[in-house]
Amino acid sequence: MNKQSTITASPLHVSTPHDSAIKQVAGRAEYVDDLPEPEGLLHAYLGLSARAHAEIVSMDLDAVKVAPGVVGVLVGADIPAENDVSSAHKHDEPVLAEKRVSYFGHPMFCVVGTDREAARRAAHLARITYRDLDHVTDIDASLAAGGTLVTEPLTLERGDVAAGLAGAEHRIQGKVRIGGQEHFYLESQIAMAIPGEGEEITIQTSSQHPTEIQVMVAQVLGIPHAAVTVNMRRMGGGFGGKETQGNLFAAIAAVAARKFNRAVKIRPDRDDDFQITGKRHDFLVDYDVGFNSDGKIQGVAASFAARSGYSADLSGPVTDRALFHADNAYWYPAVKVSSLPLFTNTCSNTAFRGFGGPQGLIACERWIEHIAYTLGKDPLEIRKANFYGTDTDNVTPYHQTVEDNIMREIVAELEESSDYQARREKVLAFNRTSKVLKKGIALSPVKFGISFTATWHNQAGALVHVYRDGSIHLSHGGTEMGQGLHIKVAQVVADAFGVPVERVQITASNTGKVPNTSATAASSGTDLNGAAALDAARQIKERMSAHAAIMYEVTPEEVQWEFGGIRCGAQFVPFDELATSCWMNRVQLSASGFYKTPKIHWDRATGTGRPFYYYAYGAAAAEVTIDTLTGEYHVDRADVLEDVGRSLNPAIDIGQVEGGFIQGMGWLTTEELWWDQKGQLRTHAPSTYKIPVAADVPPVFNVKLADWSINKEPAIGRSKAVGEPPLCLAYCVVEALSMAVASVADYKVPPHLDMPVTPERVLMGVERMRRETAA
Repeated sequence: MNKQSTITASPLHVSTPHDSAIKQVAGRAEYVDDLPEPEGLLHAYLGLSARAHAEIVSMDLDAVKVAPGVVGVLVGADIPAENDVSSAHKHDEPVLAEKRVSYFGHPMFCVVGTDREAARRAAHLARITYRDLDHVTDIDASLAAGGTLVTEPLTLERGDVAAGLAGAEHRIQGKVRIGGQEHFYLESQIAMAIPGEGEEITIQTSSQHPTEIQVMVAQVLGIPHAAVTVNMRRMGGGFGGKETQGNLFAAIAAVAARKFNRAVKIRPDRDDDFQITGKRHDFLVDYDVGFNSDGKIQGVAASFAARSGYSADLSGPVTDRALFHADNAYWYPAVKVSSLPLFTNTCSNTAFRGFGGPQGLIACERWIEHIAYTLGKDPLEIRKANFYGTDTDNVTPYHQTVEDNIMREIVAELEESSDYQARREKVLAFNRTSKVLKKGIALSPVKFGISFTATWHNQAGALVHVYRDGSIHLSHGGTEMGQGLHIKVAQVVADAFGVPVERVQITASNTGKVPNTSATAASSGTDLNGAAALDAARQIKERMSAHAAIMYEVTPEEVQWEFGGIRCGAQFVPFDELATSCWMNRVQLSASGFYKTPKIHWDRATGTGRPFYYYAYGAAAAEVTIDTLTGEYHVDRADVLEDVGRSLNPAIDIGQVEGGFIQGMGWLTTEELWWDQKGQLRTHAPSTYKIPVAADVPPVFNVKLADWSINKEPAIGRSKAVGEPPLCLAYCVVEALSMAVASVADYKVPPHLDMPVTPERVLMGVERMRRETAA
């Protein structure tokens, strides 16, 4: 019995492969469409509107019903209970439109057939008569029509803004347009509903929020939440697009399964997925900023107008978070920022990695850039002049004190490691002699708040079982979309019990195991679910320790956990032997853990509180070359330094930083959403919507974690969130492009490039610089 542990190192804070990595490379990782299909499975497909805004005069579905393979057709009247899947609970998002369509691609009916292709073909046989109504598809048109809002706006204010603006030595006004973004997850939206006994129904889905799927299915069927079980093993990408947008597809599958008493699966084509589902919100930001000759800001006033779409969805909290990040890393003596979540006849925009924060942050960086060109200074100099302080000048526009500020240290390290100053001098020298090609370089920071701003979402549960052979079963409320959440939580549990991570069996997220979960979003998945799993492990360990003290006749103080097992005085007991002993002596080896984030609170009515538990920091530098004759460009180099606290899994975290930066770069440069005059989205496939490919990755791409940083708050393992902040770092690419464009006018004219900065916009910017120079 006096065996020694063979494990010498904790599985935490080390690079560990993603739990699905080998399966995914080998094609063995199962997604919803890979699951064995139940006998008699039916397939559903949606019939979509061909108008942006119209009354439905008539809907002739006779040809649809008699088409080969069609079993039936669902319309709004077939919804058993409530025809609504609004995540904001505003009853503004029907499963199937009945009297009016509000955007091009609005689902009106659903075809159910024996195979998917039959249902898809039949959906195009409907004859719909419309009475067209006026429509607005963009921010300008919405404002011109009166600016109808989909939800309540927010204003954040601190200090005397009027006095700050009036007393400043300089004052600038401007606008910046920030485009939207398609999620382009590799696995499209999908759901499979399997009816059970009585009211019971099981949903297999690809969703970041299984509990919301459960709630919405129960709502449309008129049954208790407990009758709906949602199972979610993994997603083929989510990025926020599967937080609420899966509600529609799960509801449709459930209604059809209930009506025909057979399993039903629905998976739209990529083109239809594009048309139906919401995107990242695009913004038009108007700003008025006062500053002195040293570049220090004295006052900021700004309005953030967003294209929200036809329903509220998450536009309220998204536009709120844009305001929360309108300060980025900078202290404003006086500030007033307001949101305008505008109604448009487009798909209802939704969550996307960063959740409005990147748009707020980018607007802020734009007026920093505007100040720099006005004063003839390097934008980095303006940034440093306005950074938050540590003991003073450290209160945000929402009245939270910044207590963990390491922004100056992050920027100083990256400025040195990227050789920014010397390279900037080389860029300036190159531009003085090169007539066609121009270069630009920029270094920008990020301060990103971590927590759900809706305080009640900051909770999580987990279920942990220890079996008598020493293997461990883990289930928690978070969902895996490729970001490495499951492996990180498994590492936390393995570390708690002192066993190799291979002993921990990761299972699907399931509402029958862990109830009332929050969405895996807001970069909080590991913080919340890791802490809940740790709480469950703690409970089991306490029981095992108490049993060991009795079994080996030692005091509780003599029981010590080590890697591989437990030490009871002089005896070492391997973990598997201890588990067997506990079972034989009737010690419970199962526990449900729970965690709620401490300290946070938020009063939206007053615009004050502490909505964020802590901040994650980062900085990035980019160098670009543009062709002034064509507008074409490439990113030559990018250097990134990200603060993730004490990383739980450095390899996973670096992958998140790399991916986030490139995804952000795509959003801000090549990914352009375009609606025509009829209100139809025309960029709805890879042929017209350009996400980054491997060739777009900078040939020199240096990514590093700030390994000296430790979270001041006792988050799990003293780590920090890593999902969303890195995406914001890609703004440095935009500013580097701006510098290259501005060089045409000897840096005397602010370039004001709207986003995405496509080659066309670069070329138009160059032409504007030439006109300004000639004037």
